[in-house]
Parts: sequence; C-alpha cells; structure tokens
Amino acid sequence: MSVIHLTDIEQLMEQVVAYHPEADTDLIRRAYEYSVKAHEGQIRQAGGPFVQHPLAVAGILTFLKLDVQAIAAGLLHDTLEDTVATQEELEQEFGADVARLVDGVTKIGQIPFKTYEEKQAENFRKMVLSMADDIRVVFIKLADRLHNMQTLEALADEKRKIIAQETMEIYAPLANRLGMSWIKQELEDLCFQYLQPEAYSLLKLRLAKRDDERQAYIQSLIQGAQQALGEAGLSGQIDGRPKHLFSIYQKMERRAVSFDEIYDLTAIRIVTDSKMNCYAVLGLIHSMWPPVPGRFKDYVATPRSNLYQSLHTTVVGPQGEYVEFQIRTAEMHRINEYGVAAHWLYKEPGKAKGRDEEVFSWLRQFVEWHKDLSDNRQFMDSVKLDLFHDVVFVFTPKGEVREVPVGSTPLDLAYVIHTEIGDHCVGAKINGKLVPLRHQLHSGDMVEILTSPSQVPHRGWLKFVRTSRAKTKIKHWFKVEEQKRALELGRHLLEQEFRRQHLPVAQSLQSEQLVSMAKAKSCETVEELIRLVGFGRFAPDQIVGSFKEEGEQLSSMPAQSGLLRTQLKAPGVLQDGAVKFGGTKDVLMQLSKCCKPVPGEPIRGYITRGRGLTIHAVDCPNFQSLEWDHTRLVEVEWDVDVEGPHSVDVSVLTLDRPGMLAKVSSGISQCQANITKAEISTREDQKAVLDFVIEVKNTAHLELIIQEIQRVEGILSAKRVRGWS
Repeated sequence: MSVIHLTDIEQLMEQVVAYHPEADTDLIRRAYEYSVKAHEGQIRQAGGPFVQHPLAVAGILTFLKLDVQAIAAGLLHDTLEDTVATQEELEQEFGADVARLVDGVTKIGQIPFKTYEEKQAENFRKMVLSMADDIRVVFIKLADRLHNMQTLEALADEKRKIIAQETMEIYAPLANRLGMSWIKQELEDLCFQYLQPEAYSLLKLRLAKRDDERQAYIQSLIQGAQQALGEAGLSGQIDGRPKHLFSIYQKMERRAVSFDEIYDLTAIRIVTDSKMNCYAVLGLIHSMWPPVPGRFKDYVATPRSNLYQSLHTTVVGPQGEYVEFQIRTAEMHRINEYGVAAHWLYKEPGKAKGRDEEVFSWLRQFVEWHKDLSDNRQFMDSVKLDLFHDVVFVFTPKGEVREVPVGSTPLDLAYVIHTEIGDHCVGAKINGKLVPLRHQLHSGDMVEILTSPSQVPHRGWLKFVRTSRAKTKIKHWFKVEEQKRALELGRHLLEQEFRRQHLPVAQSLQSEQLVSMAKAKSCETVEELIRLVGFGRFAPDQIVGSFKEEGEQLSSMPAQSGLLRTQLKAPGVLQDGAVKFGGTKDVLMQLSKCCKPVPGEPIRGYITRGRGLTIHAVDCPNFQSLEWDHTRLVEVEWDVDVEGPHSVDVSVLTLDRPGMLAKVSSGISQCQANITKAEISTREDQKAVLDFVIEVKNTAHLELIIQEIQRVEGILSAKRVRGWS
C-alpha cells in the first residue's frame, strides 16, 4: 500500500472532503497558511521549502481518514519546535485541541542532556504520556517519522543510520502494536535499506529477476482458487501481494537459509463476506492443496493484541512450492491495514472505544508500569522489550484469554493480572499440574496462579521473568523495602546515640531542632534525614552531637563523611557513583580492603556505623565467616555506566630468569592497565613470585590481563589474590 504524495493544499482538502463531506476545511486552510508563514525561508535538507514536509505529513493523515483537528495539527506539528510560534498562540488561533496535539509531538527543547540517547528517551517518554491522553498524537508522530524516512537520503550516512536504527527499534514496532501494518512494513523496508544497504540491494535485485515468473505462478493459483470458490458458491475477492523485503530477510536469517530456499515469497489474500465463510474457504483451500503441518494459525478466534484477525495457512501448491493463504472478512481486512485508525471518523476525537480500547490500553499500562523508572537507559530498554515481542495466549481458570510475550513464566502472568498476585506468587498449575515459577508458558495453556500471604519477591526472580512489568514491579518492591530498612536502622542508630549522650529519645526525635537540621541538610522531612542515617550518609553522633551545641552551624556532610569522600577519590578506591543502592548512587560507600571487588562480580553491602556502606564481594571469606548484623546487610549493584579504575592484587609465579618482571609488566601495559605497585621475591627452587597491584575496569578486563600474562614464556601461573596490598 502506498500513499499519494500531495503537492498543494487544494489536493489535501479534496482528500479530506472525500471521506468527511462536512469537514471544516477553513481550519485546514488557516493551519496551512500559518505553517507557510511560520516556516518561511526554511529549506529542508532534501531540498525545497520546509512546508512540503508538514503538507506530506497531513497527506498521510488524510490517508488514515483522521479528523480535521488532527490534519491541522499535522500541518502545524513542527511550528513549536522550529519556529517562534508558541503554544498559547496556537491555542488562540486554532483551539486547545489542536494546540495540545502539536505539543504532544513536539520534542523537548531547551533542556540539556548528556547524550543523544538520553534526549531521545525523554522525547519518547513525553510522547507516550501524550498518547495516553489522546491517541491522535501517535498517528501524527508515525506520519512524521514515515515521511522523514522517505526523505532520509539527503542526510549524512551516520545520521541516516542513527535515525533508521531508532525507527526500527521504536516506531516500526509501535505501528505494529497499534495494528497499522502498512506503516510498519514500509518503515521496516526503509530502515533495512539504510541499515544493511548491501543485503537490501541484493535481495531487491533477486526479487526483481524472479518477478515475472512469480507473477505468472500467483495468477495461476488465484484463477484456480477463484474457480473453486465459484463452484462451491462462496464469495471472495482474491489477490496476491509480495511479502515486504525485510520480512523475507528476517525469514532467511531465522531459518539460516539462502534466498533460493525461501518459497513462500507471496501471500494470497482471500476476502470473503462472513466469519463462517472464512472457515469454509479454509476447508476448500485445504481440499485443493495439502496444508503444511504446523503452519496454520487462527487469528480469527484468537485475535492478536493489535486487533489483527485472519486465518493463516501454508499449503504445498503446484510444483511443490509453499504458498501462504490469508483468509479474512472485509471488516477484518480494513482493521488489519489501519489498526486503531480503521474507523477513526466514527469515534469521539482522541478517545478509543470498544476493541480499540483493548489495543490502546497497553499504552496506559506502559505509563503506569514504568513511571518509577527514572533511569533513561532502563526506560528505553523496557520500551523495546514491550514493543518487540511475539506472544502466546494462555487461559485463566475462568476462561479469560491473557496475552504474554514468548518466553514468559507464570510469574510474568501473575504480575500482568495484578501486582499483589505477583508479589505473593508461590507457584502455578499448568493444565492441572504443578510447575515451578520459571516454567515457560505456551499458547493454549490453562494457568492457575497459586499465592501465599507470607510470600514476598526474591531477587532471583529477576533472572527468569520476561516482561518489563514484572521486572519493574519486583525492583520497585526491593526499593521500597530498602527504604523501610534504612528508616528502621537509622531510627535505631539515632535512638542509641541519644541514649549514649543522655538525651530524651522520644522528645529529641520529635523536636523542632531535628526538623531544622533536616532542612539544613537538604532533606524535605525528618523521616528522610533518618533514612539517610540508615543509609550511612550521615553519622548519628554528628546529628545527635549538634543537639548540645545550640547555634552551631550545621554542615551538609559530617566531618568523617567528608574525609571518606576525599578517600574515595584516591586512585584504586571506589569511584563515586560506581555502585548503586536502592536505585541511587548518592550514598556514602567504600570498597572492602579484604576483597577489593571489581565490576562484574557479585557484591553485597554492609552498613557500618558512621562510615556508610562497605562493599564486599559475595565470595569474600571474611564476609562469609563473620557474624554480621543481618539488618545491616543490603543489596547493591554495579553501575554499568561508570568505569574504573579499580585496584586488584595479582600474583604471578615464574621461572627465576632475568627480565621476567619487564616482560610481565609489558604484557600488562599492552592491556591498557596501570600498575600501581610491583614486588618480586625469589625462592630456593629457582622460581620467583611477582606481586602486582593493577588498576582494571572490570572482571573482563582483569581476565584479559591474566591471559596476556600467561602468554609470556616462563610463566607458571597467574591469578588474582585477595587481601594483598
């Protein structure tokens, strides 16, 4: 399916009147004239006046048969971002509805961002929030992206690839989730062209060479099927359509086969008059050509989440070639092409109803599930996970159909149903049989979720859950629990310190002086101050000590904390922000000297009074042997965005030969690692021990260094050791 590109406003209004005779064309004309004036003097990189772009976007929107306000917003969609126009001005000229739509698709402007990815994440987050209020925002954004991709050739190669990659990861699957298959397919083929130009050109050429032969073959199949339908008294319109290039390429990659081994390059579509006749036509096709086992899919009885309905079957046609048939009604076909926009004209503007509501509800759920994700990288990863998935359909004991991504577990389904059910899930029954929580669901499974009030989430769940909702909810539970634990610990530490300094505990904790102290330390509440004491950010003796020093100026950090901050910046010690606790990096931390953990290995934190968090490796012998106060043990994780240096101790056993120290040192330097300390000692058995302190980025970097050392001739062993400095 292709869109007719409009060249002037008269054509645009003709298109609108064709499907909406009573349309307010005056609003469209005024929007166009405003856009022309606002973009006056601006030239597109592809050449020509800039206004050609908003006109093309509006043309795509008329192809979707959108309302007048959406068409006007399409004409104005770049005015807030690229001209001096303001939202107040748009609202005054065109109404609040149009101004809100334009703002919804306008990128975030003046806010500075560290990276391009962070900026794009914030732009997409804004768009999702706007879409949750008015679905027309996504139609305008997809039309904008489609025309930008159609004119991408004018940009530099690197820029083209960045935009194409973003489109492939976000906007094509977004169109798919909204059931707009023709936009999804065109976007994918355009992205394929710029991301893998050689494969695209080769595949396009090979398809062109076989085109005449394929067309003749397809026509013979269509004639045979049409004749059979007539003889059976079944109505049906039949046509053949070539599969788009990217879908063929995906099939070649997925099956690991060559182009010559792909037979079902064309799908034959039969559009009949009723759902019952869809199945009658299916039976007729199977009587003419044998079906391929395992290649039948009934999306009529069980529609996809994006409203798609059709019967799919692959048969062995003449000459032994595989041919795919898609059988549907006219209404199904219209919805399959346009998705949520299929009957937009008959809906209340901006609102989805009926089955459309089922499709669009995932956007609102997405906003809810991810509102706690402040990290842009996590947000975009979750976006891609939710947009990029094949699905399975399972049933609840009540017979309700639930859709989950392929690879999902009963635990994923539990969180889809309700957060409380997920948090308290202990197991599941699949088709009446008990299964573990990590069991993968399959289409048709009858799933009963088992819960217990005493069950709480485990960190191990994060290793096997598939959905972003489950991951987000589990992480949120731990974040809340860590906050509670820090509050309890902070209160306990302060109470102990108040008693030690002979101050009334209850009165002191409720005093105005503590409220003032919280404000002086940039805490919104006393509770936040107490929580930060529990996290180790503030020392309890400094907080309590100030009660005896009226008028003393409060510093935002205690003295020993400041000392530790200085120590943290020393080479080979924990870099600020390298470890996250409860989703935050702003907590006083230090690496344990006994094990010196490195990014990439499992770690745990221990809250030490007045010193914050001490980070240990999980397998640290000292950490495992000591009797810790388990209320002070906390879960921590490395921040993958922060790189070293981190000091490790490496011991090398060599033959006692001249120049060994120089050879080993050279090998370490070749790995881009810095040596901060080196000692050599010889043994009576004509062997030597070289001990190094080396700064590394992570465990992978350390492994590379050890492998390089072991390549040196005369080396007997090289290994990391704990506790040598």
